[in-house]
Amino acid sequence: MYDVYLPVIALAPAIAYFIPADASATEAATLTALIFAVSLVGRPIGSIVFGVLGDRVGRRKTTVWVAAGFTVCTGLIALLPGYADVGWWAAGALVLLRLIDGIFLGGEYTAANPLAMEYAPRDRRGLYGALLNVGYPAALGCMTLLTMGILEVLPSGDADAAYSVWGWRIPFAVGFVISAMVFVHYLRSVPESELWAKTAGVGNPLAALLRGRNLRNFAVAFVTSTGAWLILDATIGVFTGHFKKLGADPGTVNTTVLISAVAGVALFPLIGAAGQRFGRRHVIMTIALFNLVPGPIAFAFAIGNFTSSAAVIIGASIAIVAGLTVFAMITAYIMEMFPTEVRSSGYGIAYSLPSIIPAFYPYYMLWLGKGMNYDLTPLVILVAGGAFLLVGAYISKDLRHVHL
Repeated sequence: MYDVYLPVIALAPAIAYFIPADASATEAATLTALIFAVSLVGRPIGSIVFGVLGDRVGRRKTTVWVAAGFTVCTGLIALLPGYADVGWWAAGALVLLRLIDGIFLGGEYTAANPLAMEYAPRDRRGLYGALLNVGYPAALGCMTLLTMGILEVLPSGDADAAYSVWGWRIPFAVGFVISAMVFVHYLRSVPESELWAKTAGVGNPLAALLRGRNLRNFAVAFVTSTGAWLILDATIGVFTGHFKKLGADPGTVNTTVLISAVAGVALFPLIGAAGQRFGRRHVIMTIALFNLVPGPIAFAFAIGNFTSSAAVIIGASIAIVAGLTVFAMITAYIMEMFPTEVRSSGYGIAYSLPSIIPAFYPYYMLWLGKGMNYDLTPLVILVAGGAFLLVGAYISKDLRHVHL
C-alpha cells in the first residue's frame, strides 16, 4: 500500500518536474490523477494473470514473483529524468512504469491476502481481514510524514526546485527498500497455505469462477467493489491534486491526510470486529449510507471553504476516513464468497476489476464540469459510490460463519 500511494502523496508536489512550465493547474492535477489511475488499471490485469497462478501453483510462489516485479518498478521510477531532459517522454515513462507496477501490485494481494486469510481463525476473520488492510491508512500516514519532513528541508514549486528535481526520489527509494524486504521475507520465511495444498485444483480457475454460484457471488462482489473504488477515488484519490488546484495550503492538505490516516489505523480493527459481530453486509451498508449523505456534505464543506485550514481538515478528514473504512471489511467479505480452488482468482478479480471504470474519475470530473461547478464534481462520484456499495451489500449474504 505504500507503493500504491507513492504518486498521490510523494509525487504530487513534484509534478512540475514532468510537465512543461506553461502547463495549467488543471493539466497538472489531471496528470497526477492519471498516474494514480493507471496503477489502478494495472491491478485488475495483475489479478487475472496472477490470480490464476495463485490458484494453480500456489499463493506463496506467486507472491514471491510479483514482489520482485514491483520492487524493480519502484526502483526504476526513482531514477526517471524530467521534462527538461526528455520532454513528454518523462511523463510517458512514469505512466508506463506505474501501469506495470500496478500489474504486479494486483498480483501481490491476489496471492498474499488469501494465503493470510486461509490461516485466520474462523471466528476472527473480520478482525484479521481488517488488520491486513490497516496497510491502507498506515502507508498513507507514513508516506505523508516522510513527505512533509522532506518538504520542510527541500523547497517545492517549479520544475527546478530541490524537491521537484530529486527530493521526491527519497520516498520512492524507501519504497524500493520496503518492497525488497517483502520479497526476501516471502522467499525465506513464509510457508505455503496448507488449505490450498490440500485442495485439488479445478484445471481452469477462470472457467470455474464464471459459472454457477461462483459467478453469482462474483457479480455481487463486483457491484460492492465498484462502490468501494468510486468512494476511494472521490476522496483520497482526488484530494491532494484537487485541493492543490483550488489553492488550499499544502501544509493543510498534508495534515488532513495524516489525521485521516491515523484515524483509519485506529478504526480499522474496530470495524473488522464489528463486521464479525454484526455481519459484514450490515456494516458495509452502514458505511454506504454515511457516504451517501454525511460524507458528501462534509467534503462539500471542505471544498467550499478551502481557504480555511480548519474547514479543510475537519470536512475532508470526515469524508476521507468514511471512504477508507469500507476497506477494513472488504477482504474478508469477498474472500468468504469463493471456495479454495478459485479463491485467489475470485478475490483478486472481484476486488480489482471493478476499479477500472472508477479509475478514470479525472475525466468524469472534466465531463461533469461542463454542466456544473468543476470544484464540486467529486461529490457526484462519491454519491454514486455510496449507491453501488449499498446495493452490493444489500443483495449479498452473511457468510461470516462459513468455513473457508
